[in-house]
Amino acid sequence: MVAKPLGFYQRLQQLPLPAQQAFMAALCERLLPNYALYQQTTGQGDGHTLRAVLNLVWERLSVPNASIDFARQAEKLAECEPPEDDESFGARRALDAVVSVSALLDTLQGESPEAVLDVSRTSRAGVRAFIELTEGEEDAEALALMIRDHPLMADENDFQDAVLEAVSEPINKASLKEVRQLGRNNGISNLGLTLDEDGE
Repeated sequence: MVAKPLGFYQRLQQLPLPAQQAFMAALCERLLPNYALYQQTTGQGDGHTLRAVLNLVWERLSVPNASIDFARQAEKLAECEPPEDDESFGARRALDAVVSVSALLDTLQGESPEAVLDVSRTSRAGVRAFIELTEGEEDAEALALMIRDHPLMADENDFQDAVLEAVSEPINKASLKEVRQLGRNNGISNLGLTLDEDGE
């Protein structure tokens, strides 16, 4: 009897922790432009700190014994959250980025077995919400089909598959660099948005 191939989420959960962390970090990279756009349009938020925290995560992944106080970083991260009373679409997507980096930090501070699934689902959910927002409300069934077949959702699924493949190989400094590059996605976010900016 041929064993049924594992589903995407099963494969994610079976990865060793450093590979899961690299997967999450790549997805976080692709969420950052959404945060940067929110900050640019509203003047709220602190993308510099968010970027710095994620850079420290990459440092820890490539130098596992790097001494970094992730509890302190988590405190800094909490201050990056958009104001609670901002219900806008941009604020929710900015929050996705903060929450995802926060989930990643949790795994560096102790057990957080669901974190990798949470980050994967958060990224997909943001794409789904963007499609619902931009395509208008149809009946639920038509909307579900449209989301499934939408180029942005196809791109999101392909991206997560590509990152999963990349982190399924042995993780070393060179492969981490490639995974990070993949995550940066030429500065284009999971929503297909980009921020015109120089440097990081």
